[in-house]
Amino acid sequence: MEKRIYITTPIYYINAKPHIGHAYTTILCDVARRFYRLLGYETYFLTGTDEHGDKIFRAAQGNQCEPSRYADEISALYRNLWPTLHIQPDDFIRTTEERHKKVVREVLSLIYQRGEIYHARYGGFYCTGCERFYTEKELVDGKCPDHLVEPEWIEEENYFFKMSMYQEWLIQYVKDHPDFIRPERYRNETLSFLKDPLKDLCISRPKSRLPWGIPLPFDDKYVTYVWFDALVNYISAIGYPDGEKFKKFWHCSNHFTAKDILKPHAIYWPCMLKAAGVEPYLHLNVHGYWSMDKQKMSKTLGNVVAPLDLSRKYGVDSFRYFLLKDMTFGLDADFSEENLVKRFNSDLANDFGNLVKRITEMIGKYCESRIPEPGPLQEPDKLILASLEELVNSMPSLLDNLKFNDLLEKIMNVARASNKYVNDQAPWDLYKKKDISRLHTVLYTAAKLAVSCAHLLGPVTPEKSAEAFDQFGITRRDDQSIHVPLQPGLPVKTGEILFPKVESPPPSPDTIKTEGKDEQPAAKQGAVEERIEYEDFAKVKLFAARVLVAERVPKTDKLMRMDIDLGFEKRQIVAGIAMEYAPEEMIGKTIVVVENLKSKKMKGLESKGMLLAAHGKKGLSLITVDRPVEPGSDIS
Repeated sequence: MEKRIYITTPIYYINAKPHIGHAYTTILCDVARRFYRLLGYETYFLTGTDEHGDKIFRAAQGNQCEPSRYADEISALYRNLWPTLHIQPDDFIRTTEERHKKVVREVLSLIYQRGEIYHARYGGFYCTGCERFYTEKELVDGKCPDHLVEPEWIEEENYFFKMSMYQEWLIQYVKDHPDFIRPERYRNETLSFLKDPLKDLCISRPKSRLPWGIPLPFDDKYVTYVWFDALVNYISAIGYPDGEKFKKFWHCSNHFTAKDILKPHAIYWPCMLKAAGVEPYLHLNVHGYWSMDKQKMSKTLGNVVAPLDLSRKYGVDSFRYFLLKDMTFGLDADFSEENLVKRFNSDLANDFGNLVKRITEMIGKYCESRIPEPGPLQEPDKLILASLEELVNSMPSLLDNLKFNDLLEKIMNVARASNKYVNDQAPWDLYKKKDISRLHTVLYTAAKLAVSCAHLLGPVTPEKSAEAFDQFGITRRDDQSIHVPLQPGLPVKTGEILFPKVESPPPSPDTIKTEGKDEQPAAKQGAVEERIEYEDFAKVKLFAARVLVAERVPKTDKLMRMDIDLGFEKRQIVAGIAMEYAPEEMIGKTIVVVENLKSKKMKGLESKGMLLAAHGKKGLSLITVDRPVEPGSDIS
């Protein structure tokens, strides 16, 4: 089986600065490319900017400069942003480059010579924001469905591509190739579009109205319509028709794009390729929108998030991880800074970062800062390593099915299981018992797991994964084998914490949050506080309890299950502290527990009691005692 893939973003329209939608698609493609390289694929990754058309011309006029100068300035914003987000494309194409314009003219000439482009007069509702004509049926309350503005009626002579003659071919092609457009919902949406008669496509604009564009090779009084120009970038960048890259990569092309430009990519582009005698792309992979407060983010609506601001605040790798983890490919996702912080503290700080820190510290303490030589593997070692192998074996299928968030969850599950493995094997007890052979086996196995998690997270968190490798005395590269050998004797050092926990953004001033409850209105100034009698408070029984076992509750971010010793009995409690404390931090702690609460079920687990914690600006802090006390000590 050939292992080669060509990955493209849409080329971004430069009428405004890049925002989180652009960042998501480009980071997604960068991550996909890096994962495929881990699997041994030869990859090529393209992005770029779309620089012709009405919007660019008008934006340049609004900025009182020539379109070429405006294009240079805005295109540079995109080109310069990508390295700061750890994005490494192989090529950055601009539609104002001669190599691109040459191919556009060649494709137009070829289709014109075949008699599939004609001249006619046309009138229609034109949206400048979309750079396309709409039928009255497509409008919503007389407005463009994307930009929510009334389009202007334009009537003029133009050139048209006979796209309608390819309708039946395209319907059959989509049906015969079920994975041509993915996920399936967008394949079905495309077939739904094609149930109505497909109109011919207007491919020009009069130069008298729009001078900024590629002149038609057969009539220089017209310039090329933006879609017939922009879509060609996918082949112009790799040397169509005779370039080596075109021969090597086009047949394995994977376009990634947002759902708002499904129609041009799923209908216009395949028909253009067919007319030019070029085989269609392999896959069109369509993702959903990022929204804020359930409303699509867009430049027009003014609710965009600047990616550089967030990456500076929380770190580039954390930002990349959040985008890939919190959007299910193909569906919409709602952005919130609070969710970003939760994901950071839960997955990156507690699960992965803590694993690396504790393993390097224990190797430093018990093995003179060298990877130990392992002894014979026992059943727990074999089981945890088998879970790692299962993850590696599942990667090709998860990638091919665009399940990026599921892949990250599987990696984090291995990190969580690795933390539990360390807790269960208790290297500190092995050291006290002088069972050095077993100690070395456990720490070697744990180090292998930590290094493997770092390596598999590398496509998403390249900087922090490289730092983790450095702590284990290894240099990480994207083209390394998916299995990284860990040699005994390598020097280990404990560096800075990879992901120090961060403070949650402050809640809205008119709300407060109560653990385990919905948001409630904050008390208004002057409200009367509810008082309780001393006799009521005396009914509450508080005891000191020691945590014996702690583990995360699967499929939740906040909940942790604990077995506690109350002196007079042992019992189970469940608490929402997993965003603030790792399970291994809790083991051995003496906490304060409300003992006489009625038991309740949380995620199917019975909780008999409640621990006490304070909600501060920096999150939750457990209530503890300042001197050692025995479990079951009365607190009154």
